[in-house]
Parts: sequence; structure tokens; C-alpha cells
Amino acid sequence: MDAPGGLNAFAASTGTQAMAVYIMPDSDYALIGTLIDTQGSPVVEEALRQIVSEPLEQGAWESLEAAGWVADGDPDAERIVYVFTDANCPFCNQLWTSARPWVEAGRVQLRHVMVGVIRADSAAKAAAILEADDPGAALTFNEVNHAEGGIDPLETISEKSRTLLDSNVKLMRQLGFGGTPGLVARGEDGKLSFQSGVPHGSALENLFGQL
Repeated sequence: MDAPGGLNAFAASTGTQAMAVYIMPDSDYALIGTLIDTQGSPVVEEALRQIVSEPLEQGAWESLEAAGWVADGDPDAERIVYVFTDANCPFCNQLWTSARPWVEAGRVQLRHVMVGVIRADSAAKAAAILEADDPGAALTFNEVNHAEGGIDPLETISEKSRTLLDSNVKLMRQLGFGGTPGLVARGEDGKLSFQSGVPHGSALENLFGQL
């Protein structure tokens, strides 16, 4: 990137976070941070957005669209939210419950990107949902009956489901999520938002919109 002050600047990223790396004149040291002008304004943010953020977000959304997800809600809903979901995750269950008003009103479709990371049988439960005749109904059964243990795990996970679940976990890590739920939504401005954990109150409305 072009940068003032004789610095060599490079655009980089960690997960989905864009960052600038500045190489010192002797090339022996580098700084990572925000370069500001005399008024205190960042000077390379627009370049970072164009070089890093926009391509990363477009790639992230396309990867999510191609992932192994289970639909929850109207496919014509005005807002799509991807959720990395573990069938054993109590916080995923909280999110599922909190989202009911938006989903049932047809305002939001949740797309649950199934992973198996919490318990030994999480992958087998995810596979039971993915391999069900009606995955959406199987997901609903798991969430409604979560307190009683949810869906029964499969005794044997198919190679197709195993590959899909491994790919979903890899994508979850690539997008910077260390656990479930991890949510990704596209705002009205086209920018993606990344949320770890269960949003509450105004954060939930920011994610799903006003009812």
C-alpha cells in the first residue's frame, strides 16, 4: 500500500480482520497498528477496505453459501444469517429460541452451518440432522428437545457427512470463531458482521432487524 512518511506498508489480515503492517527503513522491524495524521485520522483505512476487507468478505459469504447448512425459516426472508451450530451447544439453543419471533414472522432465515466440536457425540448428532429425510425438522426436534438430550446420534457417520463437517469446522476457524454459536450476517450496506456468542437486546435487533 501507499503510505506517507517513507514507510513501506503492506495490507494483511488475521482471520477476517484487516490490518496494516509497516516495515521500518532498516527492514529489521515491523509495526502493526493504525497510522494517523496530525488530526488523528487514520490514513490507510480505505486502502485496507479495498485490498483486504471487501475481497475477504465476498469470499467468506461465498464459502458460507457453499457450506453444509440447514435452513431454518423462509427462503425469501429479507435477511439471511449464517450460524455455526453444534447440536449439543446450549448457547446455540438459546439463540434458536431467541430467533423464533423473527423466523416465524418470515423476516429472517437462519442457515445453521453444522459442526461437531463440543462433545464426543456432537459430530454424530450433526450427521443425524444432515442425513435426515427433513434436515430442518430434525434440527427443530433437536432444539425443542435440547434439555432432554436432543436428537439421537448416528452410530456411523457417512464419509460424505464427515467430510462436510470437517470442512465446516475449518471454515469456522478461518472466519475467526473459536466456538459456537458464531454468526455472520450481511448488513444493508453490504458489509458483513461477525458475532461470537448469543446476542441479546439491542444487539439481537441489530442482527435480525426490527420486528
